[in-house]
Amino acid sequence: MEVGAGMDAAQVRQLKPLLTRYLKRFDDCFARKDTRAHLPTYVSGQLSDLPAKSCEPIALAAGVPPRTLQEFLAQHRWDEDAVRRRLHQIVVRDHAGPNSVGVVDETSDVKKGDKTPGVQRQWCGAVGKQENCLVTVHLGYSTGDFHCLVDGELFLPESWSDDRPRCRAAGIPDDVVYRPKWRIALELYDRAIAHGLTFDWLTFDEGYGSKPRYLQALQERGQLFAAEVPCTFSCWMRAPSVTARPYRKGGRGRPRQAPRLKSGSPSPSAVRDLLQHSPALRDQTWVRYHVKDGEKGPLVWEAKHARVTLKDDDGLPGMRLHLIVARNALNHGEVKFFVSNAPARTRVETLLLVAFSRWRVERCFQDQKQEIGLDQWEGRHYRGLKRHLILSCVSYLFLAQVRAALREKKTGAHRVPGP
Repeated sequence: MEVGAGMDAAQVRQLKPLLTRYLKRFDDCFARKDTRAHLPTYVSGQLSDLPAKSCEPIALAAGVPPRTLQEFLAQHRWDEDAVRRRLHQIVVRDHAGPNSVGVVDETSDVKKGDKTPGVQRQWCGAVGKQENCLVTVHLGYSTGDFHCLVDGELFLPESWSDDRPRCRAAGIPDDVVYRPKWRIALELYDRAIAHGLTFDWLTFDEGYGSKPRYLQALQERGQLFAAEVPCTFSCWMRAPSVTARPYRKGGRGRPRQAPRLKSGSPSPSAVRDLLQHSPALRDQTWVRYHVKDGEKGPLVWEAKHARVTLKDDDGLPGMRLHLIVARNALNHGEVKFFVSNAPARTRVETLLLVAFSRWRVERCFQDQKQEIGLDQWEGRHYRGLKRHLILSCVSYLFLAQVRAALREKKTGAHRVPGP
């Protein structure tokens, strides 16, 4: 039996004993038996081949009143945080392995109206333009051939955060406020670590890599990362000197003692300018690397490498990083920039393999939307959305486990080496 884009009724029945055992691991997250009974209904509906997987079609297919399932998500008393914690424990117990990679990314879903929590006109990656949508930030986990999503949280725009009556009408607690997406990503990471998950590496796109405070926070947590940064990312080839000597601006006023660059220090440069003008990169020979096997054959990129110093949010030299410039071997106009806080002697090939493993979370999003119904939640209550995100992870983890059991293990060059 092949598990594809949703299972038909016969396949769901065939796997029911396995699914029942899997869901029993979440029993203690539900205090009431009648509330707990809705969990297999919702998860089975997400795993099915129903064309639509919101509460109403799932309930109708299961022969239960749609309002009952809607209330299960938004109103019934059960511990969604305990469900998330148990999910993390299952991943640790069943799938922990060497060379694990955590992947941070966001996804968006087009929504109508203005009542859905967090919805507003904003950039929507799903359609590639500004659109009325909600955005959620996610954390994925991968090791070997296995990958899944382990957490997700709503991005609350400032327009919502500043309008507390609107938030209360949508069930958004007063302590849930606007946070930059990188702060949400850090919260997801800290939650996973607290529940026993560990990541040999973390990777993310330039939307997160462009934030020095995020990179510094991961460094402070002892987390290795290899991540994409924008071409405007600022750094120095050679760290400038810093002084804390007091000085008076314009020769007047109280002396300032804040650390600052010494007079005459060079300004930081954008990484695209370093590639063009710094001899250390400009005169370096491009080296080819096989980063992974794609659907259309091997993906080969050419790279240059240097060590640089980050410019932090105060304009001062920060951590020492690897800088990798990579260009598509078949299209030299496609250039990416990556940085990593890995030890100085880490191989460039290793850093590239980690940085190019972000496709795994993109595959998770694709599967969750096509097979689980991640983007088909319909509701106006924050708790319902929060629970839908968690249960979608529960459903997808089961799907990933079934796939792992049914399919032969693949071998390929995209396996990530140890740090």
